[in-house]
Amino acid sequence: MTDRNERRPGSADKTVRDIRRATRRKFSAEEKIRIVLEGLRGEETSAELCRKEGINQNLYYRWSKDFLEAGKKRLAGDAMREATSDEVKGLRVEARQLKEALAEVTLENRLLKKSVIADGEGIE
Repeated sequence: MTDRNERRPGSADKTVRDIRRATRRKFSAEEKIRIVLEGLRGEETSAELCRKEGINQNLYYRWSKDFLEAGKKRLAGDAMREATSDEVKGLRVEARQLKEALAEVTLENRLLKKSVIADGEGIE
């Protein structure tokens, strides 16, 4: 009798990878920042911290690098603050009002030009 894994080599490895991928822990931005800041404090080694948090050291170093790069950009003034949805709504309302005002002024300007041209033609 042949075992199921013998017929399809690598299927057990694939199953294990699929399970690990499905159960992979997702870290929020706040959790990543907390972990990086703990590492920067230096109270414990990065290996101890990673073991405690259950993450790979490469992942920790990537988060740390991203964190420091983002801070450097922010201090240099390169990063723009994201607007809240209320701010965006307010800006859209203001833009609409300004467009309407511009349309009214443009229309009045055209009407005045036509009346000046019509008045000028009657004088000659």
